[in-house]
Amino acid sequence: MARRISKLKVAATALLLALFAFLLYQFGLFVMVVWLCFHDPGSSAFMKATRAELRRENPDAVIRYQWVPYDRISNNLKRAVIASEDANFVAHDGVEWEAIKKAWEYNARQAEQGRNRVRGGSTITQQLAKNLFLSSERSYWRKAQELALTYMIESVMSKQRILELYLNLAQWGENVFGAEAAAAHYYRGSAARLGSAQAARLAAMLPNPAYYDKRGDTSYLRSRTATIQKRMRLVEIP
Repeated sequence: MARRISKLKVAATALLLALFAFLLYQFGLFVMVVWLCFHDPGSSAFMKATRAELRRENPDAVIRYQWVPYDRISNNLKRAVIASEDANFVAHDGVEWEAIKKAWEYNARQAEQGRNRVRGGSTITQQLAKNLFLSSERSYWRKAQELALTYMIESVMSKQRILELYLNLAQWGENVFGAEAAAAHYYRGSAARLGSAQAARLAAMLPNPAYYDKRGDTSYLRSRTATIQKRMRLVEIP
């Protein structure tokens, strides 16, 4: 009996220590989120992972990235990205549960039919949380952490700051990150001068930027660009 009680005490202590470590980790993430309200990041988890992957083949590989403030990013790109990725961006609290449900049902149907095409239900805030702090690994734990970070971000940041961070950190090519580097890479210009069609094309590339960087124009990319361009005037930007 005494031995069983001793084991229970050890298990309870281990559980409390694990819970404390978990809460401390979440608090640390929240502190970092608050810090990002006022400071511009020099990198992200996705940038670091991409650079490490590229350097396996080329030790000299670099990430192309240049931060630009919100008012130096074309409104065309802001509208295009919202129209493409998260039409209800300014109104929701970070997560669109109905969109997640529909994406899950769509992906299940695709899998049943032996197709690889998948649809994401993530909002811009969720994508930002993933890009900043997490990996591309698919797991329930990673998704749960993404949701926790999403609500942290929405609780302390304005929608304008969230969109500013997203547009600066989004991947737009094999080693291209952020609106300014994307504008230079594809159009030899700046993010401030992106036209409607250029912005719509960049937004259309977001689900698979490395692929379109190598492949160039495809019939689907052209079709998707045209659809986004038509929707741009219907969305609100912060």
